[in-house]
Amino acid sequence: MKKANNIKENTFLKGIIDGIPICLGYFSVAFAFGIFTVSNGLTSLEALLISMTNVTSAGQLAAVPIIVSGGTLFELAASQFIINLRYALMSITLSQKLDESISLADRFIIAFVNTDEVFAVASSKESVGRKYMFGLILTPWLGWSAGTIVGAVAGNILPAMLISALGIAIYGMFIAIVVPPAKENKHVLFCVAFAIVLSCLFRFVPLLSQVQSGFVIIICSVIASAAAAALFPIDEKKEAQQNEN
Repeated sequence: MKKANNIKENTFLKGIIDGIPICLGYFSVAFAFGIFTVSNGLTSLEALLISMTNVTSAGQLAAVPIIVSGGTLFELAASQFIINLRYALMSITLSQKLDESISLADRFIIAFVNTDEVFAVASSKESVGRKYMFGLILTPWLGWSAGTIVGAVAGNILPAMLISALGIAIYGMFIAIVVPPAKENKHVLFCVAFAIVLSCLFRFVPLLSQVQSGFVIIICSVIASAAAAALFPIDEKKEAQQNEN
């Protein structure tokens, strides 16, 4: 009976169903990204292409200004590497949940849409198979792509005042992500505040303001993270005891 339940859980349809809530959430965020993209001068097709080949809200938001300003490919690649580095760690963890039905090629495809939410759903399972994972990543990918093109098209036809208002929605999303953990953990608050200070320096100090936006993201992220790690190292033994309790 247990084996039958596992087979049922690991079906393509089950993956689709589990991915629907993620799909709906991604649609709204991608809608804001679509508006943001066209408001910065890119076309609707370019916005769609970005979302179809990248499923990373923070990375895409950082990439658009670099593309628009004519930044270098190195700048673009380096910023994406820093911003999306967490996905490598998530993929390593998720790989422990994948069963023998998933080949090496499958792992590359799954890693492409291994977002925070997909990772959370898949990690909650005892073991996941090929069909289930393909269903789980398909729905969010479609929602992310569809939301982007709808937002991009809307950005070309809606009044400028409304576009301006909707354009800040994606920034609101990141604020909503950062504020709660910053309120609960002073170490996170320090890291965020330090990154903000650094960003302001690069914005208002004459010499520093000449640095390209992509490199600013890289520099601020690395320095703030390194400072927080140095000042507030994690006590692994204490953390292990807390997890056991």
